[in-house]
Amino acid sequence: MSADTGRPVDRNFPTEDEYQVLLGKRTRRGTTAKFGFLFLLSLAVLGLAVLLMTIINDSFGLVAVVNQQEPEEIVASLGYDPGEVTLESLSKEDLVTVLAGGISNGVGRRLEREQRFFEDRLAFETQDKWDEVCASDEPPAGCSGGARSQGDVLLLVKERIVQPDIIASYGFFNSILGGNAFKDDIAGIFENTPERWPDYTFDEVRFQWRAWLNMTFVTTPSSSIPELAGIRTAILGSAWLVLFTVLFAVPVGVGAAIYLEEFAKKNRINDFIQTNINNLAGVPSIIYGMLGLAVFVRLLEPLTQGRTVISAGLTLGLLTLPVVIISSQEAIRAVPNSLRQGGMALGATKWQTVRSHVLPVAVPGILTGTILAVARAIGETAPLILVGAAGFITVDPTGPFSQFTALPIQIFQWASFPQKEWQNIAAAASLALLIMLLLLNAVAVILRNRYSRRMT
Repeated sequence: MSADTGRPVDRNFPTEDEYQVLLGKRTRRGTTAKFGFLFLLSLAVLGLAVLLMTIINDSFGLVAVVNQQEPEEIVASLGYDPGEVTLESLSKEDLVTVLAGGISNGVGRRLEREQRFFEDRLAFETQDKWDEVCASDEPPAGCSGGARSQGDVLLLVKERIVQPDIIASYGFFNSILGGNAFKDDIAGIFENTPERWPDYTFDEVRFQWRAWLNMTFVTTPSSSIPELAGIRTAILGSAWLVLFTVLFAVPVGVGAAIYLEEFAKKNRINDFIQTNINNLAGVPSIIYGMLGLAVFVRLLEPLTQGRTVISAGLTLGLLTLPVVIISSQEAIRAVPNSLRQGGMALGATKWQTVRSHVLPVAVPGILTGTILAVARAIGETAPLILVGAAGFITVDPTGPFSQFTALPIQIFQWASFPQKEWQNIAAAASLALLIMLLLLNAVAVILRNRYSRRMT
């Protein structure tokens, strides 16, 4: 009995003291869970920070480079002042002259001859007359292809004449904290172990700050020399792949999501389809690569011409298709039913309601899910290896039936080489890939916010 009311005490409820004990236990459990989650979040942030710092550390820093012929000597040999003119600022004609005089195997002279024939081409009044000359029994050398650009000839000069060789490098943080120690280390190696670099002397070594990720690296094709290699071909290949991935996955994925959410009836067949779409989102990417190899590369080879850009793009389209469908379904499902009911009440058909009321509201979510799915496709490597991405290629892809490589493939290949220089350019390419992914995510956020403002 209660002393205050005379009523029996209900033991289903705790007493004041028991309530305080239970409240203390709940508070402690909540605090423990809070700090546990905070600790896990800190580990995740720390891991990402270590990854980013490692990439930055390998992408920038001091290098010790030895040139077979100094750029200033090349500029001076043409009669220019090295203090005013650099090797990069030389005209294509000057660079061709350097190659013609400095290479014994005729590469420079062949470039000079091709350039002369292509300049002669300008004298013809029409393209038909030039084509007639090229179709003759003795066509000029210029008919074999276009004249090389100044950048291509400059790359040949660096590769064949300058021949840079980076013999050692320092990481970004070591270069900032102890740059002078790097010179002392190289001097000590030459003094104590001269057999390490028997072809050079310490006086020939140049110490330079090197940003492996720069505009030259981005605009230069791949090369067998790490000091001159770039990612232009890989970036263009990735751009072509993204184009075909979007052209295939977005219309098919969004259309499938609209049908499943707005038109499909609840029955076993549609439930089976939905279940398999959810399962396909978790299938390993290597399986999609095997599917692309069997279907697009071999079965449909007369249409896709085998291991080409379009085969790889369609494969990545299949890879991202389940993600696009699921994200689009979630965006459509989040649209309030009142909009559908309002459209139907005004006499609109089902499709008119979906087109005019549902889709405009769902567009931000659809765009966000689509861009995130495409961002995942950009970083895939295994499917591209199976469908024929080239490990080394210097020719830019020009269409859907071109041979190709991609940025993840290039990174994978360079990272597998033991030389330190390859590790540096692999880190620089990884940083470029991260920047591309961040830009895609930024585009997703901007588009989502823009369409969200239009709906308010």
